[in-house]
Amino acid sequence: MNTTGSSFLPDSSQKDAFVEFDRVQKSYDGLQLVVKDLNLTMPKGEFLTMLGPSGSGKTTCLMMLAGFETATHGDIRLDGKAINNIPPHKRGIGMVFQNYALFPHMTIAENLSFPLEVRSIGKSDREAKVKRALDMVEMGDFGGRRPAQLSGGQQQRIALARALVFEPELVLMDEPLGALDKQLREKMQFEITDLAHRLGITVVYVTHDQTEALTMSDRVAVFDDGKIQQLASPDELYERPENSFVAQFIGENNTLDGTIREIKGDTCLVELDDGGLIDAVPVNVSKVGERTRVSIRPERVEINKDRLQEGAHTLKADVLEFIYMGDIFRTRLKVAGNDEFVIKTRNAPDQERLTPGTQIEIGWLPEDCRALDATN
Repeated sequence: MNTTGSSFLPDSSQKDAFVEFDRVQKSYDGLQLVVKDLNLTMPKGEFLTMLGPSGSGKTTCLMMLAGFETATHGDIRLDGKAINNIPPHKRGIGMVFQNYALFPHMTIAENLSFPLEVRSIGKSDREAKVKRALDMVEMGDFGGRRPAQLSGGQQQRIALARALVFEPELVLMDEPLGALDKQLREKMQFEITDLAHRLGITVVYVTHDQTEALTMSDRVAVFDDGKIQQLASPDELYERPENSFVAQFIGENNTLDGTIREIKGDTCLVELDDGGLIDAVPVNVSKVGERTRVSIRPERVEINKDRLQEGAHTLKADVLEFIYMGDIFRTRLKVAGNDEFVIKTRNAPDQERLTPGTQIEIGWLPEDCRALDATN
């Protein structure tokens, strides 16, 4: 499991790190750690998302980086310089919050000008930077309005422009799209990602929305219980989760419980609790007799015998529920004692619509099945 040290840097060494958490801990009461010995490095220009459920430690990490919380132990460095004792307004970090935090009594231009005035930037330079920032988020004609005259999406664009107006190298975003409706949220996801990459800024983004994290990020740090459970690219997280928590938290996932009966290099034999035998990729299991929870993504399961590839496993399944979802069909099955086993098939003329109450045969390739820990 990747949780420490320079292994976090893709094709980079520790000396190239722009953001560093070095053995950082945080406790509010002196007893319980909400962040536990965090080691994390980011290169300049990366878009990294901290993802996890409420109470997992992700927002606390962001607040420590911003300077609004103080680490109980360890060092936080920005571009090689320790910033633990530097106040927030002197860290040169842009911030975007879910509630926008715009000053209601100021015009949009005045809101953007404020962080520049704090930095003692002259009037002509301020005006040029404000115009550039507004144009950047396609809000150039809104400088004279007040926040209450803007929609939620427009206010979020202004909040983003204000975070960028003084040209920071690092921008922190805390659930910035949480208040928007689904369609606007998806549009803003692409806008923020595109803007960050075009400007070459480094972004640390906090969310509990898995789809948002997978869509926007270069890498995602999945938090639980104050620790990073896995840090990887979106496709790596989804396709190759390193433990049961990540497999369940990232996307939809099917699980079957069983016991390891044999380990042979890159594969292991699992006896399911109902007596069936399947091959899987051993991920964090190590010995025969160990309990395991195997993970199979819904779209990796095939229901058409003619499409099953050589070497695929097959199991009997009872159809419990069939749901039409437009572009896909979502079918809930009972498989090896699990009545929450889900498959997703595309809506196509040649795709069978399954009938609840019938029994079918399903299959998947061994490499699409991962034997994970049984404890999470």
